[in-house]
Amino acid sequence: MPVLIDGYNLLRSVEKVSDTETLTDTALCRLISNYLRYIGELGEIVFDGIGPREKGPFQNLPNLDVTFSGSQVEADEIIEIRIEANTAPKRLMVVSSDRRIVAAASKRKAVSVKVELFWAEMMATLARIPKKKKFAEPLEKRQGITEAETDYWLKVFGFKD
Repeated sequence: MPVLIDGYNLLRSVEKVSDTETLTDTALCRLISNYLRYIGELGEIVFDGIGPREKGPFQNLPNLDVTFSGSQVEADEIIEIRIEANTAPKRLMVVSSDRRIVAAASKRKAVSVKVELFWAEMMATLARIPKKKKFAEPLEKRQGITEAETDYWLKVFGFKD
């Protein structure tokens, strides 16, 4: 079941209930990526705003696409568009406690999960993963990096304009 997540809704909720140190958006995305990879699902997390200038940590996360809404559009609007455009909404899990998002999911008969429940389930699942499986070799080690990544690193090291 693909997962669509209201990023800052989840992050703010976790900050309120979790006893962990301050969780960053990049750390949250890594946790979600590990969870999705373990359960064998794909997901997208949508954050409000343009995000950080350097988006490298958000790229190439296994099983997770990270989207920033930009300065003119709210994340809620993008999530609603994704829900509406989904061709199999009954198979879509929408993670948000925002009434507007919950209503959009309900209208399309998508599975709506409150952020607190998703967080608890995700953390419980991650705790059950055997240590050796948590740190599996990255896929890039065997397959190589993408052309976009190659271009990025060539620019970083001054080999390409």
